[in-house]
Amino acid sequence: MHQHSRALARSVVVALLSAGLLAPGAQAADATVTIKSFMFMPKDVKIAAGSTVTWTNKDEEPHTVTSDIGLFRSGGIDGGSTFQFKFAKPGVYKYNCSIHPQMVGTITVE
Repeated sequence: MHQHSRALARSVVVALLSAGLLAPGAQAADATVTIKSFMFMPKDVKIAAGSTVTWTNKDEEPHTVTSDIGLFRSGGIDGGSTFQFKFAKPGVYKYNCSIHPQMVGTITVE
């Protein structure tokens, strides 16, 4: 990493700490997925182990977030509601909406 990039990264972390958006010692690794127009956006997400993903339904129809291997299942998420899951272990986790199976996504945990 270049010296300028490191300085910029430090400045961002200091700004997040100052704004109360990042707790001391925490990593800014959590991610958000928007459910809109019957799609997960972004469809593919990379996070660090120990991070939490929050899905927010922006559609009027209910959706689910259902792991292909049964690791998590949200139940119906109404429009405007959210679901969160903390990914403890590295791996590739595929998921779908059990109501609308054409809706798919992948969480890659490093």
